[in-house]
Amino acid sequence: MKFESPAYHIIAVPIEKIQPNTYNPNAVAPPEMKLLYDSILSDGYTMPIVCYYSSSQDRYIIVDGFHRYRIMLDYPDIYEREQGMLPVSVIQKPLDERMASTIRHNRARGSHDVELMSNIIKELHEIGRSDKWISIHLGMDRDEILRLKQITGLTALFKDVKFGKAWRPIGEIEKESEEDFEEDSYSPSTPEAESATTSEHDWM
Repeated sequence: MKFESPAYHIIAVPIEKIQPNTYNPNAVAPPEMKLLYDSILSDGYTMPIVCYYSSSQDRYIIVDGFHRYRIMLDYPDIYEREQGMLPVSVIQKPLDERMASTIRHNRARGSHDVELMSNIIKELHEIGRSDKWISIHLGMDRDEILRLKQITGLTALFKDVKFGKAWRPIGEIEKESEEDFEEDSYSPSTPEAESATTSEHDWM
């Protein structure tokens, strides 16, 4: 079946049927929000809100575009001009893949709330996603994942982390680390990353 990007099927959705997700770690400062308002006021909505449609709730859950959504809620002139409708492109993915999509959309812009990012790592582990899956789908290296795990303080998240049992010269440790990570080196845009599936085993 030929792949077709969601952007070719944008629909108009009443803002009342759209709701934020609970995990978005992207933060935008007030000056940038004002700039976003000015942009939408001058140019209109040039980018759709990316959503997942929940048939059980009959609601569109935001994957990307929360701040564009907020502009319509916060500015009556935008709401009235757009007649309360937002352009939406829909992706149908399970929760873990939607979380990954949100991070991928966000990482090139804005800033992430570290606590929320660590909570996302925790949630992904709780639903069975390994460090390797997180690395490939969220574009993170192992050190970044480890730092976010440390913030949660939950020892259960460290099952994928190898700890030495005795002191060894730093050179020996660095050499072992390079060998250990060699097979895990990747870029999210590599063929390996593109072909990754949600059924990968834990990163051991």
